[in-house]
Amino acid sequence: MDLRGKHIILGSASPRRKELLSGLDINFEVDTQNSFEERFGPETPYDQVPLLMAQGKSHGFHRPLKENEILITADTMVILPASDTRPGEILGKPKDREDACRMLRDLSGRNHHVTTAVTIRDARNESSFSVTTQVWFKALSQEEIDYYVDTYKPFDKAGAYAIQEWIGHIGITRIEGSYFNVVGFPVQRVYEALQRFL
Repeated sequence: MDLRGKHIILGSASPRRKELLSGLDINFEVDTQNSFEERFGPETPYDQVPLLMAQGKSHGFHRPLKENEILITADTMVILPASDTRPGEILGKPKDREDACRMLRDLSGRNHHVTTAVTIRDARNESSFSVTTQVWFKALSQEEIDYYVDTYKPFDKAGAYAIQEWIGHIGITRIEGSYFNVVGFPVQRVYEALQRFL
């Protein structure tokens, strides 16, 4: 991609986002210094939360952007939709082993949504979008959940799992939408958005 003299900054510490953005064959730096606090009110619709977080991270960047800089920020959330017996829930990063196991039990045998929002901003313009993928898990045994949590320790992952790891290989039966979005970065949409932005 011809960046037309622009310098790309990825405002994320996620190694998965760094790897996926690298796959676009563009040069960029990672700068995660930020003053934004990730908070939202209980009245905020679940599907709007990732977008608010991505925009907040963008505007919480620690310094003004230079004329030749483009900042990319993102936020991914795993959303368990409401059912007849329980309300909907955002599954963030688990607090500990017990919380990770609980999340995987909640995901077991059900479908859920993974939404990633991305904000692309320079000194003059800003563009944001969200991508949602539906994911289905088979019914997971407690033995499978224990093995995954104890072996892979998914404590830095929303929903307590990574699709590209063992639990995804044995447990995910179907997805509708972007696979890379579930990994944490919808790179095809990012590529298109960058082209329009440039």
